[in-house]
This record gives sequence, C-alpha cells and structure tokens, in this order.
Amino acid sequence: MDAKITLSFNADVIEKAKEFANSHNMSLSRLTEFLYGQLTHNNYKTLHDLPISDWVSMVAEGPAEYITTRKKPKDLKAIYYQSRKKK
Repeated sequence: MDAKITLSFNADVIEKAKEFANSHNMSLSRLTEFLYGQLTHNNYKTLHDLPISDWVSMVAEGPAEYITTRKKPKDLKAIYYQSRKKK
C-alpha cells in the first residue's frame, strides 16, 4: 500500500534526481522509495555507516546538510502550498 509524504530538498538536487530517475525509467517517487528501502534494509547505527554508491553521489553535489530544526505545522502548510504554486 502506498502512502504519501512531504519532503523538502534543495531545488538543484531535486532536478538532478529527477533526471537520474528518468534516465533509469523510473519516477522520482520510486527512486526515493528504493533508496529508503536500501537504508532500512540493514540495521545501520549512524549515518556514516551507510554505504553510499557512486550513483547517489552523482545525484547530489557537496556535503549533505541535515536540517533538524522543527517547524510549526502552520509554517509547513504555508511552505507546502507555496511549493504547489510554482508548478
């Protein structure tokens, strides 16, 4: 059963990920699902334990940013609606 989630990424990373997914005949959603499946398949203790393939490095450039600040639901809603207007 599929479930929907909302994620925020750097726009350049999203574009590169879409291109990568398209070049492999899959949607960005399925690519993301595949990556999460790979991450959760094993019991990694830290982010540094994750095996990062070369193709993942092709999608993202530069060091990873882990933004852990919590946003209020009202702010998340505004961000979501703003992102939908751009399409």
